[in-house]
Amino acid sequence: MANPSASDDYFRFFGIHQQFNIDLPALDQAYLAIQKEVHPDRHARGSEAEQRVAMQMATFANTAYQTLKNPIQRGLYLCQLHGVDAKLETNTSMPAAFLMKQMEWRESLDEQAEDLPALEELMSEVEQSKENVLQEIAQAIDVAKNYTHAAELLRGLLFIDKFAVELDDTIAALI
Repeated sequence: MANPSASDDYFRFFGIHQQFNIDLPALDQAYLAIQKEVHPDRHARGSEAEQRVAMQMATFANTAYQTLKNPIQRGLYLCQLHGVDAKLETNTSMPAAFLMKQMEWRESLDEQAEDLPALEELMSEVEQSKENVLQEIAQAIDVAKNYTHAAELLRGLLFIDKFAVELDDTIAALI
């Protein structure tokens, strides 16, 4: 059992190609295989050092898996691997058209908070927008290798994702 080193990236750890569009079933399979190897029960009779390494591997595998499974986290991680910090905490600038769309959605949510069919239609629009941005991110990372642009798109996707959660909560409260 190898100890993950700082040079190991999450993609290499799971043996999958370093790109935005990944084979999620292959990721799941690799994760389960590693989890089986490092499960504490398998190392209960081992030395303290072996138990500690198994625990470190399990922790590393969990972190790597959660990062790669989530498209936003995966995109941010790929940007980071290529030296681009999305600066999520400090860079909140967005294109004007994007901000206008966010304002329209927010107004629709406020005005139609009790109108379930209208909210479901809005959710459909938000989900389509999210899908379009995910495709743009895949293009920016996997084809153009433009990690700076990908980071900008990912910042926008975080806004869309946050709004989708709020909208989903509003819909759930009506049902």
